[in-house]
Amino acid sequence: MSKIKETSTNFANKQALANECLEVYSTNIIGGQWSLPICYALLSGKLRFGEIKKVLPNITERMLTLELKKLEKNKVLTRKIYPEVPPRVEYELTTIGYELKPIIKELENWAVKHKTIL
Repeated sequence: MSKIKETSTNFANKQALANECLEVYSTNIIGGQWSLPICYALLSGKLRFGEIKKVLPNITERMLTLELKKLEKNKVLTRKIYPEVPPRVEYELTTIGYELKPIIKELENWAVKHKTIL
C-alpha cells in the first residue's frame, strides 16, 4: 500500500476532491480491497486479530494491521486492549461502522445483479 506524500500535488488533488464530493470522501475511508470485508466480518460482533485473519485468510498480517489502524483512525471501529497476560485486543465496529450494514447489503445485491450480466 503506497502512501501519498502530504506535500504532493496528487495528495492535494485527492483532498480537494474528497472535500467537494462526499462519495469520494466515503470511498477514501472504506475503499480498498480489505476495508469492507473487515467491516463485514465485524458486523457479527467483536473479534480479535486472529479471528479476523481466519475470516479473511488471504490478507497478510501487515495489511490487516494497516487496515485496522486506518479504520480505527477514521472512527469506523474501536480497538480495546485488555490488561491481561498475554494482552487481549478486540476490534468492534462503532455506531458509524454499524451504519455500513445496509450499504454493504446493497453492494452485495448490486454484485449479484452485475455478475449475471457478465
